[in-house]
Amino acid sequence: MLVFPRTITVGLTAAFKAGGEPCLSSREPYPNVTAMTGYSTLLSEQSSAPVWGAKHLRVATDAAGVALWSWNVDTDAITMDERAFSMWGVPKVEPVTFEDLSAHIHPHDLGRVRAAFAATRPLLGAYDIDFRILVGDEIRWIAARGQGDDDGIVGRTMFGIFLDVTQRKQAEEAHELLAGEMSHRVKNLLHVAAGLTAITARSAKTTEDMARDLTRRLIALGRAHDLVRPAPGQDKQAALLGDLFAVLLAPYADTDSIHDRVRISVPKLGVGEETATMLALVVHELATNSLKHGALSVASGTLNVSCPAQDSELVILWTERGGPDVVAPTTPGGFGSKMVKRGMSNQLGGSIGFDWSKEGLIVTLRINKDRLAA
Repeated sequence: MLVFPRTITVGLTAAFKAGGEPCLSSREPYPNVTAMTGYSTLLSEQSSAPVWGAKHLRVATDAAGVALWSWNVDTDAITMDERAFSMWGVPKVEPVTFEDLSAHIHPHDLGRVRAAFAATRPLLGAYDIDFRILVGDEIRWIAARGQGDDDGIVGRTMFGIFLDVTQRKQAEEAHELLAGEMSHRVKNLLHVAAGLTAITARSAKTTEDMARDLTRRLIALGRAHDLVRPAPGQDKQAALLGDLFAVLLAPYADTDSIHDRVRISVPKLGVGEETATMLALVVHELATNSLKHGALSVASGTLNVSCPAQDSELVILWTERGGPDVVAPTTPGGFGSKMVKRGMSNQLGGSIGFDWSKEGLIVTLRINKDRLAA
């Protein structure tokens, strides 16, 4: 004897009493028959698994940006779908071989990809590898996924997918660059704080004077930091070139007047937001190095910032005197030096040069005048 659930809904509702006895409804002449039919249909729908046809799978892979490939392990022939050919930027010619595709793999990744393909068969289970390919002047990151240890091989052919992961890789690289910059800046700020404490201690007569002066210097350092990285929602402020240098270098003066130790002689030129931000990074890097190793590390040291007359470009000379003997570095620059050189070239259309003369470091900043107001 069949016992039905308390209620079953099939368009119209037939209610059942406890124990399976039907309660007749005037809206349905045979509610028990309708309920039995609906219940059977419901069970059938719940127990049957969805059928994925080729059309459904293609819709799913297209939506996910998945490209398909197969590799004959005997002939080395690779068959790809249209998305794969488009992803690699190669004409649709079948079959292709690994050697055909290797011409498009980035030279720095080619050896690693060759080794991965050679080691594919002995691997156990799923494998994956990310590598770069060259499509004209564009660099794309490709992720190849498949199965090893002959798992998934049908008729001596292995199957897998390609994914374009360029955006993810770019995001990862940007994150690593930001993390490196943040680490570098934190270390610099600690060195600067220690140097400012030493500067303040030389001129302060009492602990109260030292606390007041050190606080003033740290506040000025914060103002300079805001020029480099404004707070969220805060606009970058354009400034005159001389005012920009005065704000950035104020924390490093030994007295209330910046001109007693740091001399600034530059033309009255307006500096745009992007240029001001890049210059602030450069000046902060130079001042930090001077505070650690150069003229600003000793009480007798001086710094002169000047601009010789130039027509096609703005030239800024950073001249240190009275500091320790200068020794030219024998190793490549660190993160800060690379960041400064890259910024001067890419953002300001100029360059930065160093003259490691024994009397003191001279740094020459060259800026494209067309970029000054940017």
